[in-house]
Amino acid sequence: MIWTGLSSAFMVAAALVHSVLGYRRLIAPLLRSGDGLLADALVRRIVRFAWHATSVLMLVSAAAVVWPGTPKGLLIAIGAAWLATGLFNAAYTKGRHIAWPVLSAAGLFALIGGFA
Repeated sequence: MIWTGLSSAFMVAAALVHSVLGYRRLIAPLLRSGDGLLADALVRRIVRFAWHATSVLMLVSAAAVVWPGTPKGLLIAIGAAWLATGLFNAAYTKGRHIAWPVLSAAGLFALIGGFA
């Protein structure tokens, strides 16, 4: 239970930072530029929606890992996906993106909870 609680906490933290800080520092400046495809209002709305929808899905993952009776297989699948995302992020950004340790930890904790 402690492992899935830790996993969920890391997922919630990732979602909040993604939605607030990521939006302010990455998405908002991109949308303001209005260059290329971003000149289209519909494209700007879709980008904004997709950014925050990703955060909502992170929150759904967080709920799933602490939900009573979540099947072990689902915990393992969610944990593997988060860990793989974190490790890919680390490799792809050469460790420069701030999220990879949190994503990886969330996945690792969910995996431990799934195998416990």
